[in-house]
Amino acid sequence: MPPDSALNSAPAAKKQAPQPNPWVEGLQTIGLSVVLALGIRHFVAEARYIPSGSMEPTLQVRDRLVIEKISYHFNPPRHEDIVVFWPPESLTAPGQRRDAFIKRVIGLPGDVVEVRNGEVIRNGEVLTEPYIEAPPDYEWGPETVPEASYLVLGDNRNSSYDSHSWGFVPEENIIGRAVVRFWPVNRVGLIDD
Repeated sequence: MPPDSALNSAPAAKKQAPQPNPWVEGLQTIGLSVVLALGIRHFVAEARYIPSGSMEPTLQVRDRLVIEKISYHFNPPRHEDIVVFWPPESLTAPGQRRDAFIKRVIGLPGDVVEVRNGEVIRNGEVLTEPYIEAPPDYEWGPETVPEASYLVLGDNRNSSYDSHSWGFVPEENIIGRAVVRFWPVNRVGLIDD
């Protein structure tokens, strides 16, 4: 029998950890990425594009925007916010796919809004609106914005299918607020700029 010191000096056989399968690791990484992307898109932010000229000159056809979805869980929309929302159900046939709309918040719950003589009047004050394409050529109101609802108008007032045509947006229909334009490159920046 060898002495104890000889046994202790012999190199111990190392157990090798099993090598992970690269296919399994790749699928796990892709799966986690998909779950994170869907979670971010559903709860935090998503990209949207502008399909029409209803928000010109502020937003152009084919602009790409980031819509953030968190702030309205803590604070309600404010005057002049540009919001993305699902149109009221009365605008679509049952079972028909609804496309989201994008417009500017003009009236908050309780506001009295009217459009008269090419001006928007909110709570008795004429709004200064440097962001519109042209003064509105229609008359509307006065109407009081109901609780948990918003009055929204497009910046291209005379070519926008908005609250003056179909009514108020229920609060639960609001998806989020437009914050950043990321395309085209020459117009990248915050929407408020």
